[in-house]
Amino acid sequence: MEGLSLFLTVFLALVIPIVMARLRVTTVPTAVAEIIVGILMGKSCLNLITQTSQLTFLSNLGVIVLMFLSGMEIDFDLLSPKKHTRARKSESGKQVKPMVVAAFAFGGVAVASVLLALGMKALGLFNDVALASIIFMTVALGVVIATLKEKEILGRPIGQTILLTAVMGEVIPLLLLTIYSTVNGGDARKLWLIILLFVAAIILLRRFKRPYLWFAKVTKATTQLDVRLAFFLIFALVTVAEQVGAENILGAFLAGVVMKLLEPTQATKDKLTSIGYGFFIPIFFIRTGVNLNLKLLFANPQALMLLPVLVICFFLAKLPVTLTYMRAFNKRNAFAGGFLTATTIPIVLPTLQVARKLNAITATQSSAFILAAVIVCIACPIVFNSTFALTPEDKIKEKVVIFGLNAVTMTVYQDLHDSWYSVQVLTCRKEKYDTYKSKVKNLKLFPDRKLDTLEAAGAFDTDIFVATFTEDQANLEVGRAAKQAGVKRVIVSQGKVVADTVDQLREEGIELFAFNNLHGAMLRALIESPAVYRIITDTNNALYDVVVRNSAYTGRQLMDWDFVDQITVSRIRRGDKWISPHGSTVIEPGDELIYSGPWREADRIHQLLSRE
Repeated sequence: MEGLSLFLTVFLALVIPIVMARLRVTTVPTAVAEIIVGILMGKSCLNLITQTSQLTFLSNLGVIVLMFLSGMEIDFDLLSPKKHTRARKSESGKQVKPMVVAAFAFGGVAVASVLLALGMKALGLFNDVALASIIFMTVALGVVIATLKEKEILGRPIGQTILLTAVMGEVIPLLLLTIYSTVNGGDARKLWLIILLFVAAIILLRRFKRPYLWFAKVTKATTQLDVRLAFFLIFALVTVAEQVGAENILGAFLAGVVMKLLEPTQATKDKLTSIGYGFFIPIFFIRTGVNLNLKLLFANPQALMLLPVLVICFFLAKLPVTLTYMRAFNKRNAFAGGFLTATTIPIVLPTLQVARKLNAITATQSSAFILAAVIVCIACPIVFNSTFALTPEDKIKEKVVIFGLNAVTMTVYQDLHDSWYSVQVLTCRKEKYDTYKSKVKNLKLFPDRKLDTLEAAGAFDTDIFVATFTEDQANLEVGRAAKQAGVKRVIVSQGKVVADTVDQLREEGIELFAFNNLHGAMLRALIESPAVYRIITDTNNALYDVVVRNSAYTGRQLMDWDFVDQITVSRIRRGDKWISPHGSTVIEPGDELIYSGPWREADRIHQLLSRE
């Protein structure tokens, strides 16, 4: 019977996503579908899958891997002060600081969760205020990230704000759960030892940062050192967590954080995600459904009355998010964002698992919480996808600031503006400003080029900064100031190219644009390769390069791409080598493609392939 239960579980893990794809079920997370199928196959209905030692082991490992991957989901760039101290314009035209808005939103969630937990205790529905508060304030970070990526708003102010709220909704409840379990486990004196977890994490990070860079170079198919390191981190920090009296899921989560700080390659992330979501995690979700006993739930009037109350509480707990977002974004998208943060299932399940182990909750109450979380998790993505509407500001790819006004930058401004870039042009010359102010919508006159003036005016609050003065030294000074201010990409133009300057700029992460070299290269291309020159100068077609990050198009032959007939792939860069493309060439994560095609299609394909 044990072998049959394991076989059915693995078989269902394979079939569920296939059926969902066949039926085009896209609004319900796969985890929820796996729990529902588990309910049908478990003790609630058919009882075909039973509790076995094999399933228990694999399920426990699944929840650990789930928390590890959750730790890897955190984008620390979003938490950097430079990224969030400056306000950014939202789709409503208001100045928004995502970190500030997210902090206020989650603060409201924490207060609302405690009040709802107190209300449930007063009504005699659930007496553990601390546990209920932790559960109500959780947010499913993985589901939120996947939904925001699908909408392509992860880098927008509203997307960043929702994401930061979700990060707080995962990290803070997890830390509170550790404190809760330590106190209720009868070993409160060891609470201070949890600090050792963080010390261990820091030590591992410092000790393994350099070796990891070496691992990435020497790893091969038969060793997979990066994957071995990941599982070493998991078991090391889980062991430390258990030794100091904390929960193993906190150790797994911290292992994911450490792995993220090691800056693994996209290929490593894909391998770890494949291992987790391809095998271990589905078993955890299916087994969760198998263990639910809805017969007992429906036979218990008090527990049955608890179910609708919990569903309402899950939504009411996130009401402060909607109210806070409405002050920064349009009401429709604020409502959708608030609904999305009510998704909780991946964190609720480990929380309830800990509570059951501590005997802080009955099996029937746990089933009510899980079923309520499943209902909410089904409703939230549906409401978000049907309510959220992209505004013109949401469609902006990146913000570009060009300092220097001339015929070239005017052309670039128009082309980028038409391609959904947010472009601002700056100038210090009054006569240039008067000439072009009627043609350039977002043109700003500066009194001087002093760095303090530029910083105070927000000139460096951008994704890409371009310095195109006629003086080379001025471009270098402003470009370096922009880089120090945290601008992601800085481009400076140089009339006279000096080899030492090129090397120095490359080390500083600053890109160089040389007009003289460009003109010479274009003339040479026209003489030696007229076809290449026509591709570059063609106004109807575009030449693009893209790093392939979309896993839907990796591991497949080039000929199998559904849009391959719309573009011409010229070269593929893999690591430090260039390879010639063929129809049978298998595209790997991180490959850089040089291709050309009609600019609208080429641009759409660029967005599709670069999407993570």
